[in-house]
Amino acid sequence: MGISSENGEVLVARNYIGGAFRDAQSTFEKHSPVDGRVVALVHEADAADVNDAVLAARAACDGDWGSMSQRERTALLGKVAGLIEARFDDFVEAELADTGRPRAAAREFDVPRTADTFRLFAGLAGSYPGQTWQTEAPGISAVNYQLRRPAGVVAAIAPWNMPMVLLAFKIAPALAVGNGVVAKPSEEAPSTASIMAEVFDEAGLPAGAFNLVNGFGIDSAGAFLTAHPGVNRISFTGETRTGAHVMRSASERVRPVSLELGGKNPAIVFEDADLAAAIAGTARSAFYNCGQVCLCTERVYVHRSRYEEFVTGLKAAAENLVIGAPDDPGVQMGPLISRKHRERVLSYLEIARQDGNIVTGGGVPQFADARDNGAFVQPTIVTDIPESSRFVTEEVFGPVCHVAPFDTEEEAVALATASEYGLVSVVWSGNTSRALRVAGRMRSGVVWVNGWLIRDLRTPFGGVGLSGIGKEGGYASLDFYTDQTNVCVKL
Repeated sequence: MGISSENGEVLVARNYIGGAFRDAQSTFEKHSPVDGRVVALVHEADAADVNDAVLAARAACDGDWGSMSQRERTALLGKVAGLIEARFDDFVEAELADTGRPRAAAREFDVPRTADTFRLFAGLAGSYPGQTWQTEAPGISAVNYQLRRPAGVVAAIAPWNMPMVLLAFKIAPALAVGNGVVAKPSEEAPSTASIMAEVFDEAGLPAGAFNLVNGFGIDSAGAFLTAHPGVNRISFTGETRTGAHVMRSASERVRPVSLELGGKNPAIVFEDADLAAAIAGTARSAFYNCGQVCLCTERVYVHRSRYEEFVTGLKAAAENLVIGAPDDPGVQMGPLISRKHRERVLSYLEIARQDGNIVTGGGVPQFADARDNGAFVQPTIVTDIPESSRFVTEEVFGPVCHVAPFDTEEEAVALATASEYGLVSVVWSGNTSRALRVAGRMRSGVVWVNGWLIRDLRTPFGGVGLSGIGKEGGYASLDFYTDQTNVCVKL
C-alpha cells in the first residue's frame, strides 16, 4: 500500500517506483494546518530512489506503455477516473488532512475535477488532430505529414494549494500520449498523490508508467528530479523563485519546461459594473481557499464614483466569512497551509499596516480550542497604500487584497498592467464593448469578464512575465508532452 493508517490516525505515505511501493531511509512529518497535529508520516525519496523512478519511467515509455495503442491507453485512463470516483471518500479525507479546506470544496470540486481531467485528456489524445501539406515547386512534388510521439520521461512537480487537481492536470495528458511520469507532490500535501498511486496500481498501468517520489526541493527529491539527465520534460507549478531554479536546471540539457508560477492578479471594476456581482465575485476571488490559489485577486482598482460603496460592501463580505475547520458548520474559509506560511503572510500584513490602511482583518482569529494551534488568518482588505509598496508589488498568497480608486480607463489599464507578473485578470463592466477592449489590453494569460475561476480544461492556460512560461490545457498540453516529426514524401 502507498498510504495507510498506521500509528492511529497518522497516514504513512510511501514512494511508488517501477510498479511497487517503497519505503525510504528518511521520513518526515506532515502537520495539520487546522490544529497542528501530525497527520502523515512521509517517506522521503533519495537520489537513488529518484534515479530508479526515472529509469522505470523510461522503460515504460520505451516499452509496454509507450507502444500501447491509443485506444488501450484511453481505456486504462478511463478506468483510473472510475477508480478515483470509487475512492471518493478516501481522497476527500486525505485532501482535508493535508490542506484543511472546507469539506464541501473537496467534495464538490477537487475529487470530481480530478476524475474529469483523466477522462478529458484520454479523449483528447484519441482525437489529436494531425496536419498534412502538399508541396509543389518546379520539378518537385511532395506530401508532408506530421507525426507525434511521446517525449519520454516527464517530471511533474505539483504545489500544495490544490494538490490533487493540479497534479492530475500534469500527469493525465502526459500519460495519455504514452510518456512515463515521475510525480513529486509538495511536501505540504503528499497524501492524495499516494492514493493516486494506489489507483494507478489497481487500474493495471504497466510498471513504471507512473512513479511517485516524495520529498522537498533543494537537496531532495525535487532537485534530484529536475537535474536528472534522463528527464525529457519538466512541468512545475509553484513559486516564481523556485521556478527560476527549475528553469536553470532544465537548461543544462536544453529540456523544455512548462512553468506555472505566481501572480499578483488585478481586477478592474468600472462604474457601469453590476456592483453587487463585482463585490461578491471579488470576495470569492480574493479569499477563496484562504487566498492560496495562483489565480486569486490581490489588487482591485475601482472607479472613484463607486469606490467607497465597493470597499464598504467588500468589508462586509469579508467580515461575514465563516472561518474554521473542514467540518465546522457553514465554514467558508479554512487555514493557510502551515504556520510557517502564516508567518510569511503576517509579515506582509505588517508591511500593509505600516504603508497603508487595514480596513478589516490583518490578524489571527481566536477560537479558544485546538484550532488555535492551526494556521488561520483573517481575510484582509487594505486601502490607501502606495503602488510601490511590497504589499502591492509582491505575491502574498493569502486572503488579502488592496483596493484603490481610478478615474479613467487609461489609468485603470496602466495600474492593472504595472506588474512583473501576468497570470490572470478580471474586468467588471456592464459595457460589453469596453469590457472586451480592456480585456485585450491586459497583460495576462487569462482574462475573465464579469466572473472568476471559470476554467474549461480544453483551453490553454499559462502566464507571462514572472508568472511563467508555456501553456497547458487541451491540445496545448498534448503538444508539450510530445515530440513532433515532419515526414516529407517525394512523389
